Amino acid sequence: MDILLQADRLSKRFGGLQAVSEASITIERGQIVGLIGPNGAGKTTFFNLLSNFLTPDGGTVVFNGRPIHRLPPHQIARLGMVRTFQIPKALSRLTVLENLLLGAQNQIGEGFWHPWLRQGAIHRQQEELRAKAETILESVGLGPMGDAYAGSLSGGQRKLLEMARTLMADPQLILLDEPAAGVNPALIEAICDHIQRWNRAGLSFLIVEHNMDVIQALCDRVWVMAGGRNLMDGPPAAVRRSPAVLEAYLGSD
Repeated sequence: MDILLQADRLSKRFGGLQAVSEASITIERGQIVGLIGPNGAGKTTFFNLLSNFLTPDGGTVVFNGRPIHRLPPHQIARLGMVRTFQIPKALSRLTVLENLLLGAQNQIGEGFWHPWLRQGAIHRQQEELRAKAETILESVGLGPMGDAYAGSLSGGQRKLLEMARTLMADPQLILLDEPAAGVNPALIEAICDHIQRWNRAGLSFLIVEHNMDVIQALCDRVWVMAGGRNLMDGPPAAVRRSPAVLEAYLGSD
């Protein structure tokens, strides 16, 4: 196995609530992996622990052979693991294109002296990043809206924008938080098509999603959480038939 992400025995407590208890996950390079579970299962907390938006009380996260559970989120993003949010975080008063440009890493102009000493290099990089952003926008169907304010986009278009912005960071692994939530069926199909196309180009994905049709269509493997713990993992069809998973979602008689 070529393991890209290995999280082992992650735990997180909020006061008297044990939100995640020794939960683990493994993602191989090139996989699309689903993370599912009933409401309150700890999925969002686990997702935040993986990306270190929450610091774990215990356990480890190793990405591409490097421990990352003590790194701040922006350093994790620079290493190639980028996440989205269930409610898209677009900057409404910037244009769609400007939102994408913010996702680019290692911009020369961010250095203190560089605007005075490296103007030529900054200009060349800006032109390259703009061309890259325009290509990505075209690929997700947002090309004609590049100059529109991000606040004018629909909820589904904002999700596409946020997914597109992750590509500006040249990621190896993208963590998607409910990409189909609140999105119309036609746009869900388009989002799934983009994920599959990017996966064929070499990107790996971890997807938290309640829509089991999306999980079934996309995922190579599914991990199930319940009560903050791992319940099972396996191929989507086996997970969907599992009595333990059905009981976790529906409850026992």
